[in-house]
Amino acid sequence: MMWVAAAAGGALGSLARHIVNQAFALVVTRPSPWATASVNLLGSGIIGVLAGLSASGRLSMSPTWRVFLQVGILGGFTTFSSFMLDTLTLSQSGDTGMAFANVAGQLFVGFAAVWFGYWLAVTIR
Repeated sequence: MMWVAAAAGGALGSLARHIVNQAFALVVTRPSPWATASVNLLGSGIIGVLAGLSASGRLSMSPTWRVFLQVGILGGFTTFSSFMLDTLTLSQSGDTGMAFANVAGQLFVGFAAVWFGYWLAVTIR
């Protein structure tokens, strides 16, 4: 059942992401990071609310619902929200060094990986 929850939520999250992208494309006529930034920030806020309500005992979710919402919908909408929740969890557990390394590593190594992948694709024929 967990796999179905993740897949169904992922489909809905991806559809929502596409809707946001299309809406921004209608309004912003040149390339910009606004659609991506919007889903990343919105997804981070939503996963923060869900995690906070869960941690405070004000929201009780079955593991299937958690997978549907957090892994599926928010994962399909943006993986940035999971990245931010992982960072918060590390920070709250007192592992601020690892939280910082997570942010720095994923941002800088991620940028290097996309740059290298792009370079590789345009260079090798």
